Amino acid sequence: MGPIGVFDSGYGGLTILSEIRKNLPQYDYLYLGDNARAPYGTRSYDVVYEYTLQAVRELFDRGCHLVILACNTASAKALRTIQQNDLPRMAPDKRVLGVIRPSTEILGELTATGHVGVLATEGTVRSESYVIELHKFSPDTVVNQHACPMWVPLIENNRHFSEAGKLFIREDAETLLKTDPLIDVILLGCTHYPILQSYLEQIIPPQIKIVSQGAIVARSLEDYLQRHPELDVHCSKNGKIDFLTSENSLAFDTKASAFIGAPVKSSHVTLKHKI
Repeated sequence: MGPIGVFDSGYGGLTILSEIRKNLPQYDYLYLGDNARAPYGTRSYDVVYEYTLQAVRELFDRGCHLVILACNTASAKALRTIQQNDLPRMAPDKRVLGVIRPSTEILGELTATGHVGVLATEGTVRSESYVIELHKFSPDTVVNQHACPMWVPLIENNRHFSEAGKLFIREDAETLLKTDPLIDVILLGCTHYPILQSYLEQIIPPQIKIVSQGAIVARSLEDYLQRHPELDVHCSKNGKIDFLTSENSLAFDTKASAFIGAPVKSSHVTLKHKI
């Protein structure tokens, strides 16, 4: 038995982890942030795939039977290849899940106009993953995307609520809304973005629903474990959580504590290719 692994390129996945723990507090969790190589949003498919696979292997080696890619870019650029090509040969009894599919499964149900917006990183937008996945579940829903390349650096450097930071955020939100006046739901398609939700609710018209992924992913994971008892039995349940980072542990602990509102003590890990 081992913990449920939760991976992100940086700190955003902590917003997913927090919601998962609310729903499933009895499980053990191992969070891994590749902070030394973040952000992933502007990196190529090959690089994101390589880095994500390294992280998945690390979590498997530490006893995880289930890994959640709490990162939209990794889910968009690496998940399918890992599921289809790597898992069958390296760990056929283990599973890797992402955050895009759970969101697209219900997004079409939330819109009255049939027009939704997605704010995300450049990598996620270019992948068209949200457009492709949403059309599987709600083919008539119109998807409008907008990339926000400055948002993750602003958040990770605690500059998102500075005057300059607010200007970037406002301009990006307004750009999305101008593309389609019928948008009535906006999905925050990056796990960092819930940090901005309170400000976005101030600047976006109140009739537009702003949706974060954390609660959606948490409910989806709970359902998944109920449907897969053969995997659930391998997940340890002591209510424990540990943190790993590829960056300096002290720096990670300070920022991570701010993300989840509780003290964090992490260990450093070096991610590398494993034969």
